[in-house]
Amino acid sequence: MTDAPQITLKSWIMVSVLAFVWGGTFLVTEVALTGITPFWLAASRIGFAAVVMCTVWGLRGFALFHAPPSPVQWLTLVIIGIGSSALPFSLLAWGQQYVTAGFAGVSMASVALIVLPLAHFFVPGEGMSLRKVVGFIIGFVGVVILIGTQAFDSTGGTLETPGRLACMGAAACYAICSILMRRLPAVDPIGLATVLLIIGAAVAIPLALVLEGRPPMPEPYILGVLAFLGLVPTAAAAFLRVLVVRTAGPVFMSTVNYMVPLWSVLLGAWILSEPLPPALLWAMALILSGVGLSQFGAFARMFRARQKDGNS
Repeated sequence: MTDAPQITLKSWIMVSVLAFVWGGTFLVTEVALTGITPFWLAASRIGFAAVVMCTVWGLRGFALFHAPPSPVQWLTLVIIGIGSSALPFSLLAWGQQYVTAGFAGVSMASVALIVLPLAHFFVPGEGMSLRKVVGFIIGFVGVVILIGTQAFDSTGGTLETPGRLACMGAAACYAICSILMRRLPAVDPIGLATVLLIIGAAVAIPLALVLEGRPPMPEPYILGVLAFLGLVPTAAAAFLRVLVVRTAGPVFMSTVNYMVPLWSVLLGAWILSEPLPPALLWAMALILSGVGLSQFGAFARMFRARQKDGNS
């Protein structure tokens, strides 16, 4: 896909919904982990999401590429399918055993900083500018302040360094797959989201079986939690993510990684009565300022377009 990114009000609504949903996923995941092991949790949510999306995809006639795909394009689909769900989910599940939750959060925020130079070289219309670079750095600093001192605290574990590398590897997976997804030719978004989930499930389920053995039989309420994780933050979110990357571009999509920690903290305070960080307002100001600065050009174009529509 070579058209320039089109960032509209709809794009902002979709990325805001994703930030809210993924920000709350951490709380739901903690509940799920009380009744199921980490790799089976990842496999369950991807597998359930794949089944749901297959049903929707089938009702649409299993449309995918608008033109017969080449072998390279099929290979790219496989790489994205593994690298956007099964591999990063597994890396995070393993890495978070040996690093602080703060470091895992910062590693996910780094996706935006990884995407920016990659998009500059590999995605037309996504060139770096000083404004974008400064905006993304300000947003990243805001995330670090939000998470606090635990962002880079050491656990003292012998496998902490490999654990940190695993978390950073997961971030790199998300960044690279966003670039590859944007470069695909014309494709049906529901079909693309479904195929990626099918590929992810085909890898995640055998991996969980090898690493953790047969899955435990969860309590009914845990099954309900798993169904929610598969339906909302995996299936529905996968579709929205495809739409955002394919229309607004991977750089815009990466701004969600700055908003997710913010929603995670706010929802934790609201639902679990967790204490708010003392520097919350400073962190929020930096995150929103960074996102706004990096996307200032998109704001200006959107405002001009709406003004033009209003005058016509």
